[in-house]
Amino acid sequence: MKDIKQLLFKFKNSKNYNIDDFFVSDSNFFAYNLVLNWPNWGKNILNVYGEKFSGKTHLSDIFQKKFSAYKIDAKNLDANFLEKFKTHQNLIIDNFNENINEENMYSLINLVDRDNKFILINSITQINQLSFRLKDLSSRLNNCIFAKINIPDDELIYAILIKNFSDKQLKINKKYIEYIIKNIDRSYEKIYEFIHKIDQTSLKRKKPIDLKTIKEELENNE
Repeated sequence: MKDIKQLLFKFKNSKNYNIDDFFVSDSNFFAYNLVLNWPNWGKNILNVYGEKFSGKTHLSDIFQKKFSAYKIDAKNLDANFLEKFKTHQNLIIDNFNENINEENMYSLINLVDRDNKFILINSITQINQLSFRLKDLSSRLNNCIFAKINIPDDELIYAILIKNFSDKQLKINKKYIEYIIKNIDRSYEKIYEFIHKIDQTSLKRKKPIDLKTIKEELENNE
């Protein structure tokens, strides 16, 4: 596990989605490596999927800045957008789910294939596991590269805690952080909920966080 001082230095006052702020571990290395190796994906569509708060938006923002990608929410896939996208090489679709306009998405894939464009799709579920009325769309969504962001490992949890505690100017004993890692639910959403609760408790009590408080908040966070 990395030295706590190194992590504090790396993440100090870091709130933007910059590439240096993205902490790479075994949980997200495959997705991170693929995103940064554009256009050498092997296929024209890359689906990065994983639970909420797992870093998909951060990765897509890195891709957007590095490769000048156009970004859109899946709910805004309309005919007007298809015309706009013709002038771009790369596209990011956020929040992809079963409620998209299927005809427009199918037309978009045809445009990508015809003009050798690229799409990075963010979703919670692997997109070829979603149910669509349009069978041709389901078939085309099988022809993608899939990169899952897995549940956080110890090293990634450590980095998330250190970064957020530093951002919030919370001083937590290193031994307590190690205790949190061993006992917290391995869910990105639960980790961020816990950090928020600790922050709120600290603001209310106006004193350092002790182990008793950490245990209480971990129990409440289950």
